[in-house]
Amino acid sequence: MQLRCWVAGVVLASLVVLGAPAMAAEGGVEQADPTVKDGSLSMAEVYLTIGLAGAAAFTIAVSVIGAGYAVGRIGSAALGAAAEHPELLTRSLLFVALAEGLAVLGFAVAMLIVMRIP
Repeated sequence: MQLRCWVAGVVLASLVVLGAPAMAAEGGVEQADPTVKDGSLSMAEVYLTIGLAGAAAFTIAVSVIGAGYAVGRIGSAALGAAAEHPELLTRSLLFVALAEGLAVLGFAVAMLIVMRIP
């Protein structure tokens, strides 16, 4: 079952990667290369933009997945502790909020990376 999910994910990802240029070229209208007009963008700047956008997407994805995993683990432990000792609920919710801070910090770092895009 797990192997089937991996294969389906790889197939869908390859369709997106390989099918996007085909769908973009389907319009029939010849589009000019953005690096040639006015000489304002070089290929290095285009690749830098793509790299920074990928880095920002990777940063936010990893931080949100990590925060979700942490909140799931800490939240279940906090509710288990609160079921036995209700006075621990407020103290344990603090740890859940700290885990949520991971996603916020990942978002902040991603925004700093996006601000570097030319």
